[in-house]
Amino acid sequence: MATHVITGAGSGIGAAVTRRLHARGDELVLHARDAGRAKELAAEFPGARTLVGDLADPDKLSWAFSHQSLPDRVDSLLHIAGVVDLGPVGELTPKTWRHQLNVNLIAPAELTRHFLPQLRATRGHVVFVNSGAGLNAHADWSAYAASKYGLKALADSLRHEEHPNGVRVTSVYPGRTASPMQAKVHQQEGKDYDPTRWIDPESVATTILTAIDLPRDAEINDLTVRPGR
Repeated sequence: MATHVITGAGSGIGAAVTRRLHARGDELVLHARDAGRAKELAAEFPGARTLVGDLADPDKLSWAFSHQSLPDRVDSLLHIAGVVDLGPVGELTPKTWRHQLNVNLIAPAELTRHFLPQLRATRGHVVFVNSGAGLNAHADWSAYAASKYGLKALADSLRHEEHPNGVRVTSVYPGRTASPMQAKVHQQEGKDYDPTRWIDPESVATTILTAIDLPRDAEINDLTVRPGR
């Protein structure tokens, strides 16, 4: 039975992945930003363990984890949590930049550092849910895209470093996906939000499960998922 550490399990793509893994009986360790959110996730996914730490403050993750029991076994680490705040470069504040870089890039690096020993022991898998913005940056997307371009660099470097240890690394680049984040993006863009126009989170979840379930003779490095409608 595989053990998966998952961020972003509470909504969107993360919730879809968590439901699928929970339904098939895998062991889950669900990251939560605080104790209240951890309690909600534990109620939603009976039997799952939780791990509390604020991704917006990655400097404190080591301290937070030192007061909790980390899993002895980790077969996959799924980085799915993310934040987005749009705006032109001329108006974005350092606080806005730091928040997106912390949650979308530095925290995944710190979580990966903590779980690498377990992942090496199992010859496990790290999945970074990136974004189409991690491949192409458009007006008003600079800070978010920068965090996602950085996430691509993190994944690519990690893949080269950990290949000798048997750790697989996959980046998934979804286009616009029907989720609370997408609703926020539309609000920031001043556009009406119609979730039926965009990718269903379940479809992105299918691509993630395909990557982690792939036989050991192959590895999916990069997956780009675009709206099909």
